[in-house]
Amino acid sequence: MVAIKAIHDWIGASGDVVSWHPSPASRAKVLKAPVSAVPPSYQQAQHIRGYLDHISKGTDMARLNIPAWDMQGQCDLRAMSHVINAYLRRHDTYHSWFEVVDDGEIVRHTVDNPRDVNFVPTKYGEMTATEWREHVLSTPNPLQWDCFSFGIIQRADHFTFYISIDHVHTDAMFMGLVLVEIHMMYAALVSGAGPIPLPTAGSYDEYCVRQKQLLSNLTLESPEVREWIRFAECNDGTLPHFPFPLGDPPWSKTGDLLTVRLLDKQQSERFEAACTAAGARFIGGVFACAAMAQEALTGSTDYHVITPITTRSTPEEFQTTGWFTGVVPVSVTVDPKNFGDTARAAQRSFDSRMPLGPIPFDRVLELADGELGLRPPVPGVPMVSFLDAGLPPLSASIIAEWERMNGRVFSDARSAYQIGLWVNRGERETSVTVAFPDNPIARESIERYLAAMTAVYLGVADGAVVAPARAHVRHGEALRRNSVRDREPLLPMAKG
Repeated sequence: MVAIKAIHDWIGASGDVVSWHPSPASRAKVLKAPVSAVPPSYQQAQHIRGYLDHISKGTDMARLNIPAWDMQGQCDLRAMSHVINAYLRRHDTYHSWFEVVDDGEIVRHTVDNPRDVNFVPTKYGEMTATEWREHVLSTPNPLQWDCFSFGIIQRADHFTFYISIDHVHTDAMFMGLVLVEIHMMYAALVSGAGPIPLPTAGSYDEYCVRQKQLLSNLTLESPEVREWIRFAECNDGTLPHFPFPLGDPPWSKTGDLLTVRLLDKQQSERFEAACTAAGARFIGGVFACAAMAQEALTGSTDYHVITPITTRSTPEEFQTTGWFTGVVPVSVTVDPKNFGDTARAAQRSFDSRMPLGPIPFDRVLELADGELGLRPPVPGVPMVSFLDAGLPPLSASIIAEWERMNGRVFSDARSAYQIGLWVNRGERETSVTVAFPDNPIARESIERYLAAMTAVYLGVADGAVVAPARAHVRHGEALRRNSVRDREPLLPMAKG
């Protein structure tokens, strides 16, 4: 499976590092790019404002997507340069940079000619794991054009290729694109074959314009807005908050990840059968288990969470790098003795609220303009994501190839405002990875929650009582039994 790990867990033998960055001429041309009529997407604007808020509070924002995989032999730098530049020129999100003007508005600057984008290799010599991690983490912030870079760590018989891209330009689906457009294209070129024909890519700029039009037409009476308001009213006028202690704000300047196996292959199949029997899909069971685990620890039968989905709407957009992700609010009334009813309610909530995915909650706050008792969320919003490796755009063959290449995805382990849970179902097991503030109080809360959650999953799979009695949720017991810190969960991304 596609591993997601904290970057401080990226270790390995020393190697010669080469990384690709803009040539001086390319940088000069792009920095002279005029202001574009294309607005930043809502996701991009929120990300930049979040980054600035972190800076103002003295914390360092989690913002980088860092996939890495191994390739055999000595890297052909000329071929790799060609492949990297072809990828960057093909996707228009990389042709822009952002500026915050005097009134706080974020404007986009876009270069007219994609061929002005030209990345060249620079040799840095041998680095240890500590040194290359620092090198990767030096990727510029989202207000700099070159907030993305590419690199290799060359050893005697193979090299590790990595990408470090600020989230302002990507979501999880870019992984499928880079595997084809960089890995497979490079392999084809160095083998003497011609370039791989690629399907037509869409335009992220066009998405941003279309999104602006959609959101500008909303009113407080729009059905999607009214549903967001109803969800917020269930959470004191804002987004939900993780119900367990996380330490004193700002918690810590760094984050950490913990991965736990929930189910083995056979248990996953029985769990899915239980979901189907309840009239739900696997994702409905995921929300139900999270809700029932929370009820087991708090006694609350009301569960609210957000989950990410892609807002891509055309075949071309599915071939496009950019941040298309939106979030859907999910509400579940928990029956602690009935998994089927809880899963069915979760599935119904998720399915009925799918149209809310393209509508950011921040836009609802703007429309309310301080009225209706709505307010911005505070740090600690829980997010639950699910991915099934057997569903498109992934496949068993792609996952097998990724495993063969020792593929991993690293988190930069910096501070974040969300408590992220990524449930990943692969060929051999179902696991969950949690991102949380790196402090003892938050860690203890996460371990208690994961122990309760694991007990629910196992209860469903084994046909036993599915909601553990509070007196029997022993702290750390299920966690120790199923901990897979060294295993590899799937890349986080929502799938229904």
